[in-house]
Amino acid sequence: MSIVLQSQTVKQKAREIGFHKVGIARVESTKNGSELSPSEQSTQTSLQSWLAKGYQADMTWMSNAKRQNIRQVMPEVQSVICVALNYYTSDTRLQGNQYAKISRYGWGRDYHRVMQKQLKQLSTWLRSQADGVLTRYYADTGPIQDKFWAEQAGIGWIAKNGNVITREFGSWVFLGEVLTNLPLPPDRPHTQHCGACTRCLEACPTTAITQPFVVDANRCIAYHTIENRADTLPKDVAQKLQGWVAGCDICQDVCPWNQRFAQATDIPAFKPYPWNVNPTLKELASLSDQEWEQRFPASALRRIKPKMLRRNAAANLDE
Repeated sequence: MSIVLQSQTVKQKAREIGFHKVGIARVESTKNGSELSPSEQSTQTSLQSWLAKGYQADMTWMSNAKRQNIRQVMPEVQSVICVALNYYTSDTRLQGNQYAKISRYGWGRDYHRVMQKQLKQLSTWLRSQADGVLTRYYADTGPIQDKFWAEQAGIGWIAKNGNVITREFGSWVFLGEVLTNLPLPPDRPHTQHCGACTRCLEACPTTAITQPFVVDANRCIAYHTIENRADTLPKDVAQKLQGWVAGCDICQDVCPWNQRFAQATDIPAFKPYPWNVNPTLKELASLSDQEWEQRFPASALRRIKPKMLRRNAAANLDE
């Protein structure tokens, strides 16, 4: 393979496809493919410490060894092209204890479908530039530390609540990446800009953010409403749901960066299905499987099965 491709050319193509932000991180070459850069070693140590404390709860995939070394995902990788899509809409939730709260990420069409379509376009274009170009792409679907690589690529920085914050859109972004064997000039890693702010830690009703940059899934409302398959939720979490039935946006809603810089997305697919913004707890507590099929077509919320959604709504009614 003989090709010289400028980073700016790649970025321009990514923006033409529709990505709101794009950055490039270099994967340092090693002799045996197992060595890590200093920044990778640091994040690996943090991940191992997090796993050792059991903070992943039942999310066993978090311990996948490939997640700790991107070279095990793609041995030939030299660059990670990181992208972000703004999904924020200006719709607001109605006030009142009778309403169920659904996280903004699930209001519209399944982001996996939207982003994977665009990532496939970018990946196909890259491979068309020369023989021998290899690519793999992921949209929250593979053993990739997407937040770490997004920070390395200059997309934004990892905040104290574990989300990636961008200067332009706050943390209301979906992340994706294309791994490639192209040696592209990298961007500078983003710097931290949370400062002394602790609003996310203080606002979390279950103290899931145990310390800055550390989230315990065992206490997290988002984890329990989306991933927990048990028939009942832990009592100490169920009593503090505050209306949430699908995810939780509390730590994002209080973030000053989001309050100041959030702007409406230009992607029609992320516009809310009308019944997702202000459903009532009572209607969801008795939602039939057939109604669930009709109300959540092509939705990321389909990960939350009907039985789980009824459980979450009922737990709020029992508070």
